Amino acid sequence: MPASLRFGALFLATLAACAPAHAADTYPQRPVTLIVPTAAAGGTDTIARVMAEALGKQLGQPFVVENKPGANGVLGVEAGARAAPDGYRLLFAYAASVVVNPSLYRKLPYDPVKDLAPIAQIGRGGNLLLVRPDFPARTLGEFVAEVKAHPGKYSYCSWGAGSGGHLAMESLKKQAGIDMLHVPYKGSSPCVQDLAGKQVDAAFADTSSTIELVKAGRVRALANSGPQRLPMLPDVPTMTEAGYPFTTYSWYGLLAPARTPPAIIERLNGAVQKALVDPEVVRRLRELNFDDLPQTSPAQFATVIGDDLKAWRTLVRSINLQLD
Repeated sequence: MPASLRFGALFLATLAACAPAHAADTYPQRPVTLIVPTAAAGGTDTIARVMAEALGKQLGQPFVVENKPGANGVLGVEAGARAAPDGYRLLFAYAASVVVNPSLYRKLPYDPVKDLAPIAQIGRGGNLLLVRPDFPARTLGEFVAEVKAHPGKYSYCSWGAGSGGHLAMESLKKQAGIDMLHVPYKGSSPCVQDLAGKQVDAAFADTSSTIELVKAGRVRALANSGPQRLPMLPDVPTMTEAGYPFTTYSWYGLLAPARTPPAIIERLNGAVQKALVDPEVVRRLRELNFDDLPQTSPAQFATVIGDDLKAWRTLVRSINLQLD
């Protein structure tokens, strides 16, 4: 090969090797979309908008929320997984949409491990077991006794068949030997509003969208599914403390399509970590009762996802639930 051609080939190879790093140095150069697999106004959407504003501040380009609800989060997660792997369409997901659905559905249009690249976990916490304000029980034990004495009389809502709220209540039903009617909604917000309006009797729901209703007496919290009591509700025991062992974390997370350049993943992770120690962001998240903000690398978040996939698979099998 002539010397000029060898030099040209070497130059092109060097340019190709440097391109991903250079792209990360200048990323982002235009607005970034965060795909949220829920409707607007729920807990996931609210947290996503706080983080979108914070990431825009960190990286100098707008981060725009695109709500894509439907099919228990499947539609939004699929859109995130199928996006171009260039860092401009990302997925802002809640835990169940990523780690529960693979155990529930016979077929999914994506594989959460193969088709998604974890960027950062954004907070974690348990869900609250809530009842309507006039429900004749003030503890989990009293709740179980009341429902058991009237099989089939009481109903509970969730944000969809196979959602975390649905599975948590089904697990409690199996442990306690109680019978309740499941009323699935298309989102957590209408479910909780109907609970406060006494249209349904109980629900498991996230703290960020329900804590003010609890404080205002519009719903009553009986237990928390996380591993410890919540600082904002210190008198509400965990499910395990109340005699019904059940511990699950709900979390939010930022993910990219697989094959997104690692340098862009790391840049986004760094921006998330800076956002999570920004006093203004922390203040806003705490106002939403989101207090547990672990700092995770992409690899650590991948481990969380892997562990949760195994835990939820065990739970789903234990209650013999599968969706088409």
